[in-house]
Formats: sequence, structure tokens, C-alpha cells
Amino acid sequence: MTAFDHDVVVIGSGFGGSVAALRLSAKGYRVHVYEAGRRFADTDFAKTSWNVRRYLWAPAIGCFGVQRIHRLPHVMILAGAGVGGGSLNYANTLYEPGPAFFADPQWAALGDWHDELAPHYATAKRMLGVVEQYPHSGPVERIMEGAANDLGVGDTFRRAPVGVFFGAPGETVPDPFFGGDGPDRTGCTLCGNCMVGCRVGAKNTLAKNYLALAERLGATIEPLRTVVEVRPRAGGGYEVTTVRSGAWLARDRRTVSAGQVVFAAGTWGTQQLLHRMKDSGALPALPDALGRLTRTNSEALDGAVAVAVPEELELARGVAITTSFHVDERTHVENVRYGPGSNLMGMLATGLVPGDRSLLARLGSLVGGMLRHPVTALRLGSLRRWSERGIIALVMQTADNSLTLSLRRRFGRRVLTSAQGEGEPNPSHLPGAHLAAQAIAARVASASGVHAEARGSWPEVFGIPLTAHFLGGAVVSGSPDQGVVDRYHRVWGYPGLHVVDGAAVPANPGVNPSLTITAMAERAVSLWPRRSGADERPTQEELLARH
Repeated sequence: MTAFDHDVVVIGSGFGGSVAALRLSAKGYRVHVYEAGRRFADTDFAKTSWNVRRYLWAPAIGCFGVQRIHRLPHVMILAGAGVGGGSLNYANTLYEPGPAFFADPQWAALGDWHDELAPHYATAKRMLGVVEQYPHSGPVERIMEGAANDLGVGDTFRRAPVGVFFGAPGETVPDPFFGGDGPDRTGCTLCGNCMVGCRVGAKNTLAKNYLALAERLGATIEPLRTVVEVRPRAGGGYEVTTVRSGAWLARDRRTVSAGQVVFAAGTWGTQQLLHRMKDSGALPALPDALGRLTRTNSEALDGAVAVAVPEELELARGVAITTSFHVDERTHVENVRYGPGSNLMGMLATGLVPGDRSLLARLGSLVGGMLRHPVTALRLGSLRRWSERGIIALVMQTADNSLTLSLRRRFGRRVLTSAQGEGEPNPSHLPGAHLAAQAIAARVASASGVHAEARGSWPEVFGIPLTAHFLGGAVVSGSPDQGVVDRYHRVWGYPGLHVVDGAAVPANPGVNPSLTITAMAERAVSLWPRRSGADERPTQEELLARH
């Protein structure tokens, strides 16, 4: 591999890419990571979400923050950006999925995934510093427990497992996780701004563990570079071409060579790049299954808000997600919060409307409610102290539904689009989410002593659900007819290419997927040979013969 600029190029530095960077560096590979976003020191994060340039990702107009927003015809997607990927703005919530995920027909025949992944879940938990139960209690936690009891599912209520350092609040200490090899850490102050970016240094982002340790072993990370092409190189290996992120002119196009390439740009980024490479002819033999079984985690974002809340209620105090319960066996509900002052995402919220009606009926219901109670509607819809007046309800399901993504031409460019895929139709609303939001609203009203209502989102009014957990489209499979990568995460037909991010996840986990992406990546790269060692993995031809 000395003939190449790098042994391995990793595209993206999120939960899959960071694992690849550390573990492959430890195996002797020369690893280079490209990250489209910027590198953040703790104090570089926005103080609140109103600091749009540091919070939102829109590099073409000078916004280099952590929060990406993408839209498809069937879903609006919230994702992450920056060195550390989605760990910078996720809710540090690290659940393991239930049995339905491991038994999904897409991959069940390829192995006993529960047992095979178990040691890698344990490794991922240790690396991400998982605290199995959020250790604090406050009004939100009591409201959620009460809502679960009101719905008759109190036995499913639990405290969330979170990746946060709960040392003495605000006190900085030497690395408490890796024997001093990691960065100093500061105890959580419960400021609530986990999803805007942790300025305290308590959140266990990938920059605090996998990536910090990978750089100590020699991995190099190049931020603000967007990969635009990957193609086979004459004589073996691949050429990887990047440009300066967000550049209109002077794009600074560069190309390097690598023996192997790991796609870990997040489901949106990985799918977009693979689709374009197949369409352009750079990687023409990519499986036709590309884009199929794209998942939204069957997700909805609803919630509850009050017209006003006494300051002592402190709904915005705590980490982003602290509790959960199950409305039914496949519908999982979590509370979500932003910290005081971080009210920008409240612009997506509106009244909760019946999802099983036509668009005209949904709009009529929304407008009718505003006209009947205009003052209340204005107070509920106000962005003033929005994060302190309510609770977001993040609802996820293990339901077998999917989208199929492909490219279409728009304004002279080829862009991603979606269609309903295999399984059930991807839902535009979740009845269980509405039940949960109404139960939470009733408890908020009781706790605050003022009027509170269940809330939905503007995209949901128009039949477009929101998801923070976009998955699949390049899934693990037994053959190229069924997916994009084999059980070792090698791309069918291109065994030197690998997908180790959320795009490879084959089913809706029904819980926050970050721990699962990390565990699947840990397993995949654990099976790589050392740089100078023999590869004991069966070839793709051998796998197909067995299949």
C-alpha cells in the first residue's frame, strides 16, 4: 500500500467514521479522514440556536454550524456536521434496540446478530462513556412518568442511558475515561443545550474519545473538505477527489489515492455520493439495490407547550433526553429539550392536526383552531422562551416501513428524491405520537397551572414527517440483489469500498441509532486484517456461493 497517498481514506467523522479511524490506525493503517464540516473547540459552539452561523449548516451562505437540515418528498431530515459528525448535535442517548431489529428478514439469515454484536455494543458503551440511567430528576422526568401512567404503560417508563460526564458540575478534571490518554473533561451543568453543541465539555462527543485517540495513533483529519468523487485507480486502489466545503468559486479541487475507502458520511452524505458515482459512471457496478430500504426510524417529532411556565418549573434544565416509555410494543417515546434561549427550532412547531385527513382538512383544522382562540394560539406559537415552556416528544417505531431513494434532475442538477419503498408505507403521522403528546400536554398543564396543548410540526401538517435518524439505503445483505454491502460491510463488486455508517443499518431500530451504528462499525473493522496480515474474511465470491 506504500504506492498510495493513504492506506485508507475515511469519508466522514461520525459514529462509523470515527470507529474506522481509531481501529484501523491501531491496526497499522495510514488513515486520512475527510470531514465536510469544521472542527470545533468547546467554546466555538453557538451559545444558543439563534447564532445561526455557528448552529446551522449552510456553507454556501457562510453558515458552518452543527445542524444540517435536508428535505425529501416524504421526509425532512435533521443531521449533524463537523469533526465528530452527529455526535456534536445529537441528544447523547444510547439505547440498544430490541429483538425485532436483530431478527429483521433483511439480515436475519446472515447470522445471530444479537449475539454477534453483543461484545461490540459493550465496547461502544465503554468508549462513549454510557451512564446506564440518567442520574437526575426534575419536573420533566416526573411529567413523563405521569404521562406514561396516564396512558396505562407506566411499567415501560425508564431513565435514558446517556453519554455524558456527570462529574462535579463545571469542574474540569484530567481524562476520566481512558487512563489519561483522552482530553480533560468538565462535569455537566445541566444547561440543556446538548443539541446546539456542548460548550461545557461534558458531552461525550466523538472528538472526546474515538477521534482524539485516533489522532494520537497518527490518523489525520482534514475538515472543511467535501468528497465529490471516488473512482477505481488504474493499477488498484481508488482516487478520492475533494473540494472546499461550500465554495462557489475557487473550489480547490484535489485528488489523492488510497488502497481502500470507507464511506461514513452519514446516510444522506453516503447515499448521495454513491448515487452520483453510479450515475456518473465512476462506480458503474454499484448494486441496483442502492437506495432501497432507506429508513426514517418510523419517526415523528411532536410535543407539548404551555402559554407560560413558572421559572421554578425548569423544563429546560437537564441533558437533551432523559426518559422514555412505550405507548405500545413498537412505539417508543422520549422527552427532548433545548436549553434556555435556544428557541430557533420552535419555528418548525405548530398545532397538532389529525393526520388521517386530507391536506385541506388538516389546514382547515389548524386555521379553525387559531380563529376560535387567536390569543391562545399566538401565545402557544410564540418563540419567546419556547424551550422553557414545553417538552418535545421524539417518537420512534420498529415498524417495517421504508423509502426508496434515487436521483432526479432539478434545475440542471441531479438531486436525491424519494418514493414509498418496501414494507408498510412510510407514515406521515403516528397516532401513538399524538396520544403521547396529548398525555404530556395534560401533565404540563397540571404541573404549570396554565393552559398547555399538544403540538405537531409544520412539515407534518403537509404530510412530511420529521426524523433525526435517517438510516439505510446501502444496507447489509446476502447478495447484491438484496443490498449494497456484504456482512463485512464491503460494497458488492467493490470489496475495497466499505460502508460503516447509518446507511448500512438494515431495519428500523425503534430507538436512537447511534449506539447501534457504533457497534456495527466496531464489528466490521474488528474483522479487517492488520496492515501486513492475511485477510481471513471470505471473499464475496465465497459468500455468494454459500448464499
